[in-house]
Amino acid sequence: MPHTGGGRHEHRWLILAVIGIAQLMVVLDATIVNIALPSAQRDLGFSDGNRQWVVTAYALAFGSLLLLGGRIADLVGRKVVFLAGLAGFAVASALGGAATSFSMLVAARALQGVFGALLAPAALSLLTTTFTDPRERAKAFGIYGAIAGAGGA
Repeated sequence: MPHTGGGRHEHRWLILAVIGIAQLMVVLDATIVNIALPSAQRDLGFSDGNRQWVVTAYALAFGSLLLLGGRIADLVGRKVVFLAGLAGFAVASALGGAATSFSMLVAARALQGVFGALLAPAALSLLTTTFTDPRERAKAFGIYGAIAGAGGA
């Protein structure tokens, strides 16, 4: 990433925009599936009792792998892990949208959670290293938090 004088990234606000959009996808995906769930249930023919697995598969994978995702970002590199998480999340989302069975849908949702768990901690650490000025960092994290909050609403 290009730097300007003083250790600042030249494109730091663009980086924030990309990270913010990625975070919005992750947060939105945790809740938006509830809207599509009735039609997915009708199309794929699964029971009311199995509906919760579509939501739970994502949450279990995401929540249980967050710490590991952060460690992988430390070992492999934040940018590489962020991009891998973003690409994997997009592919898993496409698989979920194209699911032809309940099992495929649940597997795709779990895969989204896995890649989201890579993406989220890498995004936070990228923000920390991109915004070195304390005032700008506070503003960047405020914007990031607002985006995440809006995605959950």
